[in-house]
Amino acid sequence: MTAVKRAISAEIGGEADVAMAGGGAAAPIRSTRKILPIVEGVVLVAALLAPLVLQDYLTVFATRVIILALFALSFDLVWGYAGIMSFGQALFFGSAGYGVALLARDLNVTNIFLVLPAGTLIGLTFALLLGGFLLLGRHPSSVIFVSLGTLTGSYAADRLARGWYYLGGQNGIPSIAPMSLGSYDFTEGPAFYYLVLGILVVVYLLCRFLVRSQFGLALAGLRENEQRIAFFGYKAQHLKAIIFTIGGAVAGLAGSLYAFHEGFVWPNMVGVVVSTQVVLYVLFGGSGTLIGAVIGAIIVEGVSFWLSDNYRDIWPIILGLLLLLVILFRPLGLISFVLGERERVGSFGAKPKEKRDAAP
Repeated sequence: MTAVKRAISAEIGGEADVAMAGGGAAAPIRSTRKILPIVEGVVLVAALLAPLVLQDYLTVFATRVIILALFALSFDLVWGYAGIMSFGQALFFGSAGYGVALLARDLNVTNIFLVLPAGTLIGLTFALLLGGFLLLGRHPSSVIFVSLGTLTGSYAADRLARGWYYLGGQNGIPSIAPMSLGSYDFTEGPAFYYLVLGILVVVYLLCRFLVRSQFGLALAGLRENEQRIAFFGYKAQHLKAIIFTIGGAVAGLAGSLYAFHEGFVWPNMVGVVVSTQVVLYVLFGGSGTLIGAVIGAIIVEGVSFWLSDNYRDIWPIILGLLLLLVILFRPLGLISFVLGERERVGSFGAKPKEKRDAAP
């Protein structure tokens, strides 16, 4: 296994180094390795200080954006690290939202230690079922097959929610009771904001650990060259199914938080529109970096909010043009302005310094 790990590290590292060739290999690596933690630190500090400077209604809006950033993180795991174009990510997001809404409405269950795990489990279960069907067949699934399969699942869930009276039909489920911890209710405001931010930080750190582990190394190789990973003995489809399921669990957690923050759920939460929306977040910010998905969600939602307030009639057109320009001229997203290809792929195995010390 060690030999395989070294081979994969050399392969994905070599391809990244070729992309950065031109000024010496060692210098670019040393200069870019510290950029990612700096970007993450700046985003975290800005998020911590935001409620102190924002007005109350903007704090509510910022809370919604943080939840959507968590949702974007789930898609980046699936697409950015495994190359699975899931056009049905909203299925896990919205199904968890409906699940916790039914718990609150029918069973009066709103305790945070019950509803959030329940929503996470709902997202995980739906992703496991859909991923097992699309990814674990006798023959490897093509990108188009998985894309259309997830899209169909999201569309079917949307139609089901609109036609099922028990789920509220077109109106959804309104007036969801606040999420609670003992006698304390989490309502809109700084408390809910910092709760959501704390959850995002914890999930982000877990995802960062995951993608920098041995499993993450296999995912990086899978993204760069799936056939070569299969040659090394890895079951590529199983790896895809695992990360697809994990992504569904994270989306379910985000959907649970979103339902309680907004106070209602509706069919659009499981539909194609929201599924496409999360794709735009990651495209805009940059896939395969985690922090790019967070930045993409913040910028897209922030720009949408400002444009809709100042250019009410044409703001979707302006936003569409901005997204198109970014995709055309920066296909790796805005994060590519500061993050090199070598760091986006990741560093695995022994550090270059250790290798130099061991050299005769």
